[in-house]
Amino acid sequence: MDIRTYQESDISQIISLFYDTVHSVNKQDYSQEQLDAWAPKEEEKLKLNTWGSSLRQNITYVAEINGCIVGFSDMTVEGHLDRLYVHKDFQGQGVASALVNKLEMKARELGLHEMDTEASITARPFFERRGYQLIEKQSVERKGVLLINYRMSKKLI
Repeated sequence: MDIRTYQESDISQIISLFYDTVHSVNKQDYSQEQLDAWAPKEEEKLKLNTWGSSLRQNITYVAEINGCIVGFSDMTVEGHLDRLYVHKDFQGQGVASALVNKLEMKARELGLHEMDTEASITARPFFERRGYQLIEKQSVERKGVLLINYRMSKKLI
Protein backbone atom coordinates (compact mmCIF):
# COMPACT_ATOMS: atom_id res chain seq x y z
CA MET A 1 0.00 0.00 0.00
CA ASP A 2 1.22 3.47 -0.88
CA ILE A 3 0.15 6.62 0.97
CA ARG A 4 0.57 9.75 -1.12
CA THR A 5 -0.71 13.30 -1.25
CA TYR A 6 -4.01 14.03 -2.97
CA GLN A 7 -4.02 15.00 -6.65
CA GLU A 8 -6.91 16.70 -8.44
CA SER A 9 -7.22 13.71 -10.78
CA ASP A 10 -8.25 11.61 -7.73
CA ILE A 11 -11.56 13.37 -7.14
CA SER A 12 -13.88 11.10 -9.15
CA GLN A 13 -12.53 7.93 -7.53
CA ILE A 14 -12.73 9.56 -4.09
CA ILE A 15 -16.36 10.62 -4.54
CA SER A 16 -17.32 7.12 -5.72
CA LEU A 17 -15.46 5.54 -2.81
CA PHE A 18 -17.28 7.86 -0.38
CA TYR A 19 -20.75 6.95 -1.67
CA ASP A 20 -20.00 3.22 -1.85
CA THR A 21 -18.48 3.16 1.63
CA VAL A 22 -21.27 5.09 3.34
CA HIS A 23 -24.00 3.01 1.70
CA SER A 24 -22.34 -0.34 2.44
CA VAL A 25 -20.13 -0.07 5.54
CA ASN A 26 -22.24 2.41 7.53
CA LYS A 27 -25.54 0.62 6.94
CA GLN A 28 -24.83 -1.48 10.04
CA ASP A 29 -25.30 1.63 12.21
CA TYR A 30 -27.58 3.96 10.22
CA SER A 31 -30.98 3.61 8.53
CA GLN A 32 -31.38 3.86 4.75
CA GLU A 33 -33.00 7.28 5.23
CA GLN A 34 -29.95 8.45 7.19
CA LEU A 35 -27.52 7.04 4.59
CA ASP A 36 -29.43 8.78 1.78
CA ALA A 37 -29.26 12.08 3.71
CA TRP A 38 -25.53 11.62 4.47
CA ALA A 39 -24.54 10.62 0.95
CA PRO A 40 -27.31 11.61 -1.49
CA LYS A 41 -26.59 10.42 -5.02
CA GLU A 42 -28.05 13.60 -6.55
CA GLU A 43 -25.24 15.63 -4.93
CA GLU A 44 -22.47 13.63 -6.56
CA LYS A 45 -21.70 16.26 -9.23
CA LEU A 46 -21.82 19.07 -6.67
CA LYS A 47 -19.38 17.17 -4.43
CA LEU A 48 -16.89 16.97 -7.31
CA ASN A 49 -16.51 20.75 -7.02
CA THR A 50 -16.97 21.37 -3.30
CA TRP A 51 -14.85 18.44 -2.13
CA GLY A 52 -12.24 19.11 -4.81
CA SER A 53 -11.76 22.56 -3.36
CA SER A 54 -11.64 21.50 0.30
CA LEU A 55 -9.40 18.48 -0.36
CA ARG A 56 -6.94 20.84 -2.09
CA GLN A 57 -7.04 23.30 0.83
CA ASN A 58 -6.73 20.63 3.52
CA ILE A 59 -3.85 18.24 4.10
CA THR A 60 -5.13 15.22 2.18
CA TYR A 61 -3.68 11.75 1.76
CA VAL A 62 -4.75 8.92 -0.48
CA ALA A 63 -4.08 5.20 0.04
CA GLU A 64 -3.44 3.21 -3.12
CA ILE A 65 -3.00 -0.47 -3.80
CA ASN A 66 -1.92 -1.42 -7.33
CA GLY A 67 -2.89 2.04 -8.60
CA CYS A 68 -6.42 1.84 -7.17
CA ILE A 69 -7.55 4.27 -4.47
CA VAL A 70 -8.63 2.24 -1.43
CA GLY A 71 -8.95 5.09 1.09
CA PHE A 72 -8.48 8.77 1.77
CA SER A 73 -8.35 11.17 4.69
CA ASP A 74 -7.89 14.87 5.23
CA MET A 75 -7.41 17.40 7.99
CA THR A 76 -7.34 21.16 8.32
CA VAL A 77 -4.11 22.93 9.24
CA GLU A 78 -5.67 23.42 12.70
CA GLY A 79 -5.81 19.63 13.20
CA HIS A 80 -9.46 18.82 12.51
CA LEU A 81 -9.60 15.38 10.86
CA ASP A 82 -12.44 16.02 8.43
CA ARG A 83 -12.88 12.85 6.36
CA LEU A 84 -11.67 9.28 6.65
CA TYR A 85 -13.11 6.69 4.29
CA VAL A 86 -11.85 3.25 3.31
CA HIS A 87 -13.17 1.23 0.38
CA LYS A 88 -15.74 -1.38 1.46
CA ASP A 89 -13.54 -4.22 0.16
CA PHE A 90 -10.48 -3.06 2.15
CA GLN A 91 -11.98 -2.68 5.64
CA GLY A 92 -9.88 -4.02 8.51
CA GLN A 93 -6.65 -4.17 6.49
CA GLY A 94 -4.81 -1.23 8.07
CA VAL A 95 -5.73 1.39 5.47
CA ALA A 96 -7.43 3.76 7.94
CA SER A 97 -4.60 3.34 10.45
CA ALA A 98 -1.98 4.15 7.82
CA LEU A 99 -3.87 7.27 6.75
CA VAL A 100 -4.41 8.52 10.31
CA ASN A 101 -0.78 7.77 11.22
CA LYS A 102 0.29 9.99 8.33
CA LEU A 103 -2.07 12.80 9.39
CA GLU A 104 -0.97 12.61 13.03
CA MET A 105 2.68 12.72 11.97
CA LYS A 106 1.95 15.79 9.83
CA ALA A 107 0.06 17.44 12.71
CA ARG A 108 3.11 16.96 14.94
CA GLU A 109 5.35 18.45 12.22
CA LEU A 110 3.03 21.48 12.19
CA GLY A 111 3.50 21.83 15.94
CA LEU A 112 -0.07 20.88 16.80
CA HIS A 113 -0.72 19.41 20.25
CA GLU A 114 -4.17 18.00 19.56
CA MET A 115 -6.35 16.63 16.78
CA ASP A 116 -10.12 16.35 16.74
CA THR A 117 -12.77 14.71 14.59
CA GLU A 118 -16.46 14.01 14.33
CA ALA A 119 -16.68 10.23 14.16
CA SER A 120 -19.65 8.25 12.92
CA ILE A 121 -21.14 5.50 15.08
CA THR A 122 -19.26 3.07 12.82
CA ALA A 123 -15.89 4.85 13.15
CA ARG A 124 -16.03 5.62 16.89
CA PRO A 125 -14.42 2.29 18.01
CA PHE A 126 -11.56 2.82 15.53
CA PHE A 127 -10.80 6.27 16.94
CA GLU A 128 -11.12 5.05 20.54
CA ARG A 129 -8.53 2.34 19.84
CA ARG A 130 -6.22 5.08 18.56
CA GLY A 131 -6.50 7.10 21.78
CA TYR A 132 -9.17 9.60 20.79
CA GLN A 133 -11.37 10.64 23.72
CA LEU A 134 -15.09 11.27 23.52
CA ILE A 135 -15.99 14.93 23.97
CA GLU A 136 -19.71 14.66 23.25
CA LYS A 137 -22.37 12.78 21.36
CA GLN A 138 -24.12 15.00 18.83
CA SER A 139 -27.09 14.95 16.50
CA VAL A 140 -26.34 16.45 13.11
CA GLU A 141 -29.10 17.31 10.68
CA ARG A 142 -28.72 16.49 6.99
CA LYS A 143 -31.66 17.15 4.66
CA GLY A 144 -34.05 17.15 7.61
CA VAL A 145 -32.75 13.80 8.92
CA LEU A 146 -30.87 13.46 12.21
CA LEU A 147 -27.61 11.52 12.31
CA ILE A 148 -25.66 10.67 15.45
CA ASN A 149 -21.92 11.24 15.57
CA TYR A 150 -19.27 11.88 18.19
CA ARG A 151 -16.91 14.78 18.73
CA MET A 152 -13.59 13.26 19.71
CA SER A 153 -10.06 14.54 20.30
CA LYS A 154 -6.58 13.21 20.87
CA LYS A 155 -3.60 14.84 22.55
CA LEU A 156 -0.50 14.52 20.40
CA ILE A 157 2.76 13.75 22.18
